[in-house]
Amino acid sequence: MKDLSVGKESTQILKFALPMLLGNVFQQLYNVVDSIIVGNFIGKEALAAVGASFPIIFTLISLIIGIAIGFTIIIAQYFGAKDMEKIKQTIDTLYIFLFFASIFVSALGIFFAEEIFQLIKMPEATIPQAKIYLTIYMSGLVFFFGFSGTSAILRGLGDSKTPLYIMIFSTVANIILDLLFVIVLKMGVAGVAFATLISQGVAFIGAIFYLNRTHEVINLSWRKHNFNKIIFKKGIRIGFPIGFQQMFVSLGMMVMFWLVNPFGTNATAAYSVVFRINSFVSLPAMNFAAALSTFVGQNLGANKPERVKKGLLATLKMTAIFAVSMSVISLTLRYQIMSLFTPDADVINIGVDFLYTVGWFYIFFSTMFVIGGVMRGAGDTFIPMIITFISLWIVRVPLCYYLSQKFGVSGVWIGMPFAWFVGLVLSYLYYISGKWKSKVVVKV
Repeated sequence: MKDLSVGKESTQILKFALPMLLGNVFQQLYNVVDSIIVGNFIGKEALAAVGASFPIIFTLISLIIGIAIGFTIIIAQYFGAKDMEKIKQTIDTLYIFLFFASIFVSALGIFFAEEIFQLIKMPEATIPQAKIYLTIYMSGLVFFFGFSGTSAILRGLGDSKTPLYIMIFSTVANIILDLLFVIVLKMGVAGVAFATLISQGVAFIGAIFYLNRTHEVINLSWRKHNFNKIIFKKGIRIGFPIGFQQMFVSLGMMVMFWLVNPFGTNATAAYSVVFRINSFVSLPAMNFAAALSTFVGQNLGANKPERVKKGLLATLKMTAIFAVSMSVISLTLRYQIMSLFTPDADVINIGVDFLYTVGWFYIFFSTMFVIGGVMRGAGDTFIPMIITFISLWIVRVPLCYYLSQKFGVSGVWIGMPFAWFVGLVLSYLYYISGKWKSKVVVKV
């Protein structure tokens, strides 16, 4: 556990964020490896199927993950206030919630898989493989929620290194199983899904086994849990807007596939690849923003609001360096990057067009996300949800649809940076209003 309410702000955030960033790089790495193996050893139809499944999975799990983030904000603030008993009750309450939520969401994904793919107008040739992948993945969702929940709890306590070690283990296991199931055993997309399920399950069970014996706060027992209704209500109040914000994002991803799919399998496969690349590019901003949220939560819980602005400025500087670097890489190496995933020239050219159109504007996304991290750390999650809704559904979706009718699939790419810019402006205006400061859970 790490106390972020003392020490130099930039140093504390950097040390806390880097293990998170590395952990999520490994998480994205096995998603990328999935796509590389599928694209090169199974085919572009399978590549499109796996790629189009991800936003659907994210849509189904986003509300629950958002609520879990709400609980970790409470953990961070209680940790800042040094209230260990409330921390333990919050952890128990979160695990109980995640267990029952995983059962419900798994059933939803398994029983309605084909209908969902038809709804987003996925090319018919890719639906059977997409259904296989989604069904297997959703059957192991209890491991994913447990794995993600444990990592989030540790970060709320200021521990970002242990989740990194867990993620490294899971990633290595997933890559080995991918190679075994797809290349050696010829299991197709089912092998990719089973590799992910098994690696997450082993990582979660191993993490709980280790933490139960070594951690002073986490002690997960199947027989004894302390469900706190008051904490649950607080977690829902903070987490629900985050969950809906995540749902807006994930539904926006599905709509993007809905816009791209009518242009054919090549376009769907290309967007599946650049979707993975974009996920990689967004990691620094998302992880530094998450670190800033924990930093803000602990400092407000410890009654040190003067450190919040210093932490924000330091985080903005660090993420700007990453954003500019990502832009340079994606613009100068766009052909080489796309060629890693597929040998198909048509798919490569569509993906290159995306990277050249969007790659200039990663700084907008980065700044927007970091500013939002301050509000989330304070416990104000409603207004960031509204800002996300406006930038996605009032700006991006209508604009991308309109431009796609005029310029084809290239028009879809053009609308994305405009939405990021609107989200950035609205986030900054709300930040300088200062109203988010009144939402702190721990009142000092």
